[in-house]
Amino acid sequence: MTTNHAQALYVPARPFALAIDRWIWVFMAAFFIAITLAGFIPDSLGKLAMVRAGARPPFPPILHVHAVLMGAFLLLLLTQAWLMATGRRDRHMLLGRAAFVLVPAIVVVGFILVPTIYQQVWNGAQAAPPPVREQLRQTLHFLDNIALLQTRIGIFFPLCIVLALRARHADPGFHKRMMFLAVATPLQAAMDRIAWLPTTAPVSPLSTDLYTLLAVSPLFVWDVARHRTVHRAYLVWLGLYLPFAVAVHLLWDTPGWHALVPRILGP
Repeated sequence: MTTNHAQALYVPARPFALAIDRWIWVFMAAFFIAITLAGFIPDSLGKLAMVRAGARPPFPPILHVHAVLMGAFLLLLLTQAWLMATGRRDRHMLLGRAAFVLVPAIVVVGFILVPTIYQQVWNGAQAAPPPVREQLRQTLHFLDNIALLQTRIGIFFPLCIVLALRARHADPGFHKRMMFLAVATPLQAAMDRIAWLPTTAPVSPLSTDLYTLLAVSPLFVWDVARHRTVHRAYLVWLGLYLPFAVAVHLLWDTPGWHALVPRILGP
């Protein structure tokens, strides 16, 4: 009696592992939403209190548009993960077309929002009394560095989404991983607002990069444990991320960067 060698080596996945394979994507999408809420809700409530007290100007309308678009994208990600987990692939593919509208809108609105916020603080600094003016100048100094992170997000996020969407038919595994990895970069804005997290800011953006890696670590750890290898999507993502990270660290808080930003973002 002979035994096929391939059959002898094949060990079927346990039901528990198969369930995690399906539902970890739902968990990750919910986790990303939780990070967003943990960062933005307390921060927004604090700023709203300052607006009511007359300590800062009202939020510009473009900020609300940006919040709605990003919220819609995160809910789309959660819905897409749930549809695949429940075996509704046709609906997943149909709803996925919304990304072709949402992503360009997010990028365009984001690039409008950055100079809008900068100019709002700039104009406030010109009209403020001397003590407040100095505080606002320090805020502008900080916003110069934040513009580095925002520029990275504005380029890196759509680049990863394009790679993910191009692979949706030929390589579904790459597609779903890259979609989630793409979202990790915009999450930096939320993670940097979680007050109880240790941070290296404003001295260095190192903590921002480390928290980005931490945010995707549950998916990465499960992938490696489950498949005993590192999926190509992580290597592509990291290969793209590292040059951006190096550029941000090299330019962070340099005199040349502080001289350049007002020329680009100032009124």
